[in-house]
Amino acid sequence: MTQGAGLEPAMRTATVREFRVPPLLAPEHAHDSEPASPHDSEPDGYTPTQRDLPVIGGGAPGDTVVVRTEAPAADGEGGLGPLFVVGDVHGYLDELLAALRAQGLIDAESNWSAGNARLWFLGDFTDRGPDGIGVIDLVMRLSAEAAAAGGYCKALMGNHELLLIGAKRFGDTPINSGAGTATFQAAWLLNGGQKADMDRLQDVHLQWMSRLDAIELEDDHLLMHSDTTAYLDYGDSLEAVNDTVRETLTRNDADECWDLFRKFTKRFAFRDATGPQAVQELLGVFGGHHVVHGHSPIPYLLGEVGTEDGEDGPRTVIEGPHVYADGLAIAMDGGVTMAGKLLVVQLPLPN
Repeated sequence: MTQGAGLEPAMRTATVREFRVPPLLAPEHAHDSEPASPHDSEPDGYTPTQRDLPVIGGGAPGDTVVVRTEAPAADGEGGLGPLFVVGDVHGYLDELLAALRAQGLIDAESNWSAGNARLWFLGDFTDRGPDGIGVIDLVMRLSAEAAAAGGYCKALMGNHELLLIGAKRFGDTPINSGAGTATFQAAWLLNGGQKADMDRLQDVHLQWMSRLDAIELEDDHLLMHSDTTAYLDYGDSLEAVNDTVRETLTRNDADECWDLFRKFTKRFAFRDATGPQAVQELLGVFGGHHVVHGHSPIPYLLGEVGTEDGEDGPRTVIEGPHVYADGLAIAMDGGVTMAGKLLVVQLPLPN
């Protein structure tokens, strides 16, 4: 494992929109309803992470980790600020706030304090944790504040954003999943859907999620949520992929949205012997020198999972991103939902 290290427009007037961040709410009766059987609800090819599976990892559940703690320094007036990325948050708002403060990105009042720094979230804001809507509200507000300060805060589309959109739009509508009948509602519940998030979900949240990019390139880092080559199914350029994903959501077709969700849930494309080749295929089409992704928790990538009976064994502490696939891939999901870490790191990573 390796520990790591707004596009400043030439002339721009930032439009600032204010969003209220609600107080932290615990999910109400999150486990009251039994989810549908995995065989009925999981899409073909979907490899979910188990919500309560213990894993090898030090610290208490929900601990945060930061790799650099100095305040970000600007690269000069009119230039680009430092680049930071955030792994999967999954509703852990308090842990996210602590990690952003530790990196100097927000102040004690949770306001943007990083000037022209660039901050990218890699998706999966909701589900499993207590306050997914609070996380979305925070990211939306920081996006406006960062733009006003000459930096930016942006976010990518994760599979759990697609899942929440689908659960809200289509509910129990039967979908041809390729492996039998499924519904977004059942899949959402099966994969950590929280009643409190659904109750507080508003049109502004749905519109924001539906417009997120799926893949972007920053400083030779190809940023994406899922460790899969399925992005290639949607275009041969960043613009084509992002446009296709947004157009698919705009058409509001349940089967099309399910297929998009199914492909974004695939994982582990870079983990095995063919991993470097898969990464190089993506880099060859979209550019960049490294892929940076979330989605697959680092303990899963390492094959280091604990036992459900709590049996003691060797423990590896997740201290930072996992660099693998011959150094071409950087995994950012520290497993905050699995007694792991919420990662906020600066790129590029030190050699």
